[in-house]
Amino acid sequence: MVTGRAVSGVPVSSGDGAWARLLEDVGRSGRRLRREELESLREYGDRAAEEGRGLAELVDERLAAAGRVWEGQPVDAASMAALRAAVAALASGHGRAHRERLRREETGRREFVADLLSSRSDVGRLAEHAERFGLNLACAHVVAVAEGDGYDLEDPQVQALERQLLGRFGEQEVLLAVKHGRLVCIVPAGPGEAPAVRAFAELTQGRRVVVGRPHSGPGGVVHSYEEARNALEQAAQLGLDGKLLNAADLLVLPVLLRDREALEELVRGVLGPLRKARGGSQLLLETLTAYAESRYVAAEAARRLGVSVRALAYRIAHIVRLTGLDPDDALQRYTLETAVFGARLLGWPDQPADR
Repeated sequence: MVTGRAVSGVPVSSGDGAWARLLEDVGRSGRRLRREELESLREYGDRAAEEGRGLAELVDERLAAAGRVWEGQPVDAASMAALRAAVAALASGHGRAHRERLRREETGRREFVADLLSSRSDVGRLAEHAERFGLNLACAHVVAVAEGDGYDLEDPQVQALERQLLGRFGEQEVLLAVKHGRLVCIVPAGPGEAPAVRAFAELTQGRRVVVGRPHSGPGGVVHSYEEARNALEQAAQLGLDGKLLNAADLLVLPVLLRDREALEELVRGVLGPLRKARGGSQLLLETLTAYAESRYVAAEAARRLGVSVRALAYRIAHIVRLTGLDPDDALQRYTLETAVFGARLLGWPDQPADR
């Protein structure tokens, strides 16, 4: 039995005997429970909750003791009022402890997820704490990052999103976090990966979401996160249309950016002549982008640009004259495409590709 301190001479949380004496005293005097007695009951409920005892068990315990005290006796309104107040105090203390435990668990969970996404975390400690949250870091995981900033896990909309994800997939299948203001979702790689990621993308209300590649081990989560984060920023620079993208499909972008000087030289050398066009290079860059995205089908590219096929042909011919490269030639097409990608990554021509 949980023990408690004496209050006004009656240690109301020390056991059935003290509880019985309290009930008898209330029955004789018709008084209400004192503030100190109610607080003692709250503390009893609090400690019982910390020890893992359920509220139903506590209430049943007190009601059974009350039944033994009042057996064969009439029970007046004052006694019933005292009993109701006592049960309410027990429930209040028990609920207070339960909420505090949930708060500690939630804080611990968030700190753990934040550590998972940090490249400076201790790998051994991560693996140890992962078991507490049902996460097997030996398995591969993928990380999805949603576009935007200013996300906060205390935001009611974010909490509602988290409840929906956890309700559908469970705490061991989905971890939600906020990193640098972006919403991050961690899921195990495998059969349940695609549905969970799609649900996450749908619940972010049309924001662009990029998914990193699966990686194993304690460092695998942060690796996948960094891939997704970098790819998300690059997708925004390129203005890609897709709302759910895979970092694996954008692996060429880090390759291009790895040697920035060479990329700047490519952009300057291939696309620099487009500046001579009347009105500047932007219109011809948009033409090349639409032509590539249409898989070099002239009618589709013209439709996207809102021009006639004849006007498109005129623009393409102008590009060929200025650059000496023909997008209808396979090798030259690749050079032009790469240069256009590089221009979008570098922000050219708004930002000069010159050192």
